[in-house]
Parts: sequence; structure tokens; C-alpha cells
Amino acid sequence: MTRKGMIAAAALLLLGTAPPLRAQEFINVLTGGTSGVYYPLGVAMSNLFAKNIPNIKSSAQATKASVENLNLLQAGRGEIAFTLGDSLSQAWNGDAEAGFAQPLKKLRTVAAIYTNYVQIVATASSGIKTLADLKGKRMSVGAAKSGTELNARAVLKAAGLTYSDLGKAEYLGFGESVDLMKNRQLDATIISAGLGVSAIRDLATSVEMVVVAVPKEIVAKISDPAYQPVVIPAKTYQGQDSDVPGIGIQNYLVTSSDVKPETVYAMVRTIYANLDTLAAAHSAAREMKLENAAKPGPVPLHPGAEKFFKEKGVLK
Repeated sequence: MTRKGMIAAAALLLLGTAPPLRAQEFINVLTGGTSGVYYPLGVAMSNLFAKNIPNIKSSAQATKASVENLNLLQAGRGEIAFTLGDSLSQAWNGDAEAGFAQPLKKLRTVAAIYTNYVQIVATASSGIKTLADLKGKRMSVGAAKSGTELNARAVLKAAGLTYSDLGKAEYLGFGESVDLMKNRQLDATIISAGLGVSAIRDLATSVEMVVVAVPKEIVAKISDPAYQPVVIPAKTYQGQDSDVPGIGIQNYLVTSSDVKPETVYAMVRTIYANLDTLAAAHSAAREMKLENAAKPGPVPLHPGAEKFFKEKGVLK
């Protein structure tokens, strides 16, 4: 055999015995609007996945948040997503009015993360101080069929109000709602996000505003157990000098049953090994605790997440 032939034979032998290279995978992180909390956290997660998981390429996609995210997951157009707990329950059960034409049975839970605060803010000049004062006022209720808009319907109903009681109901995202309030074209908006959301901070530094209380007795009138009374601590926003009673909903990270267990395991491991990086991306992530991550939700845990939580001793 010639020297060239021997080299070629050796190369073929090596190719035959070497383990196959793992094909590169793609992780699309479904988030929310760019002025909310989901987006900066999703961007941080995407960067962590790309940096810490071998052969992974990752990106974060801005969306209309919960409802769109869950429908995209079901359609195979994302690998991990943020969602509100009430939207997740409605998706699993197929609530057409909430934006889910049929039950989304491919959904699987990755982790319970932090609490969303349903925050209603109004310009001080509008005279709005209570939920009842919203009657006849111009209000943004969130993007149509978004998780925020579903929250708006629930809270207003509990307060004895409907959209027709408002002077005008606008279906807008966080940033656009705040811009119109700064220009005195809207009186109030509802924003469902973690505390310290940038859109409300922006509003508070531009105009005098009021954080409208949602009393416990109003929360109790909402039949969905996902809604719980919370407190928005004093000084959360500029000009907010006292605690304000509010309403909270658990946030989740979710995936699809089509995503491989080893991929989900790697994502969860990466998230909980880098909580400091996520907290730097947004303060809402400070609430993310490993010991709370596996608490039961409306959708089954993905096997990859279940394996991780069992290894860490937070799930039996």
C-alpha cells in the first residue's frame, strides 16, 4: 500500500471509531414586550444557554407574552417560554375566550419562577385613587389577548366594572401605554410584571402618578386561585411613599413535550447555577429560588426538569 493509501485508510478507521459529533441545537426563548420583565430576563437566559451548553445556539424573541408564547410552544416555534400561571391553566384546558382554541397538551412546566404583580397606575392629574375611580376614564388594558389583558378583565370584573364602563379602553403594550400617559392621552394603565418594571419607572420619573390599590376583598372575588393578595412595597417607584395592596400571579417557565429531556435538563441547570446573572438583568429574578421552583402548577413537569429537581433534593 502506498503512503497516501495508508493515510487514507487510517483516516477512514478513525472516522469509523470516533463518536459522532453532536449536531448543533437551537433554543428560542419566548419572552414578552421589550419594556417588560420577561424580555431582559429572556435575553440573559439566552446568553447563558449559548455560553454554558455545548453545541447550542440561542436567541430571545420579543412577543406579546403569555398567550402568544404558549401557542408558539404548542406549534413547535420555541423551546422555552415565560408565562403567567392563569394563562398556563387556561391554555392547558383550552379556554377559547382567553385565546386558546383547543387544549395545548404539549405544554410542560420547567419551573415556577417569580410573582407577577398586576399593577394599576394612573396619572395624579386624572383624579384616580381607587378602582371605582376608573369609571369613565381612558385606560390601556394591555395588548389584546395578552396575559395582562386577561388580568385586566378579571380585576375589573371583581371590582364591578367592565370595559364599557371605561371612558375608553385601549389595547396597548407597556411602552406605548406609558408614552400616551406622559402625553396626557391616557389616564391609567394596567401592567402585569415583576416589581420595578421599567415602563412604570419611566412613567414615575416623567409625571406624578398613583399606584392604585387592589384590596384583599377584591382579590377574593376572583375565582381563579392563581390570583393572590400581595403588597407593592413603599418606594418601589418614585413618589410611592407607602405600601400598596395589590394582586399577584405566579410566573412559570414552560417548554414543550417535544423538547428533549437532556436539553431541558441543561437549561434548568444553567438557570439555577446563574441566578446572580439573571438578577443583574432584572431585579424580579431575585425572587427566583431553587427551593420554590418545583412547586406544583397547572401543567406537568417536563422529565428533564423533574430529573434536575430530584437530583437537587427539592422534589421527591
